[in-house]
Amino acid sequence: MATGDDMVEFTIKSNMVASEAIRRFKRSMPIYELKNQLELITGAQSQSMKIHVHDERGTKLFDIDDDSRTLGSFNIQSNMILQVEETNAKRAHLFDDTGDVPKYELTKEEYESRKNTARQFMQDHKIGKYNPTAQEEYARKEKEKEALEQEAASKINVNDRCEVCVPSQPTKRGTVMFKGKVHFKPGVWVGIQYDEPLGKNNGSVEGKKYFECPDKYGAFVRPSSVTVGDFPEVDLEEL
Repeated sequence: MATGDDMVEFTIKSNMVASEAIRRFKRSMPIYELKNQLELITGAQSQSMKIHVHDERGTKLFDIDDDSRTLGSFNIQSNMILQVEETNAKRAHLFDDTGDVPKYELTKEEYESRKNTARQFMQDHKIGKYNPTAQEEYARKEKEKEALEQEAASKINVNDRCEVCVPSQPTKRGTVMFKGKVHFKPGVWVGIQYDEPLGKNNGSVEGKKYFECPDKYGAFVRPSSVTVGDFPEVDLEEL
């Protein structure tokens, strides 16, 4: 049985599909076998794929380019990103245009006339949105959660220095640039300009500008993820 030290966990991305995956592999796995596994996950062909290794922040480190070596012979560690590139241009854009694919669709009336459907089962057993009690409880919890976000927002002001801690992401520092409602999500949100290019935008979302900052420095987070205080910029040269 493989121990924790024998295994390494990666986030897997590809130019074939928009989704990401997290998988663990043995360090002793040959690279040709790794490529076979990645073909099943991403759809990129093992014969024409390239594997680029990035750190958690997305900075490219090196390529895995020798099929005769094992995974552990490269300087890899858990939480790195494997960017799988399909170099065959035709395959890389195979799923881009699905306009000519015929789609089977039912009208609302046709679906409701059918028996033993998922909707009928949920209605009969009062599951999900068909359970009024559960829906009321969900609404109550969401209201309480939003009240906590509003309370956290009341302690945050534009131009405050802050640290942002979002689950499953590294802690980042920045400056509060915006606080309020946004068009793309309900509730109150905080716009941050990070000290480093670790964001997702330039202060605009879907063409609507909330604040200005360099591209990839801006992000929007919930107030509960923000701690304001005396957080000076980190000098990377001193790390």
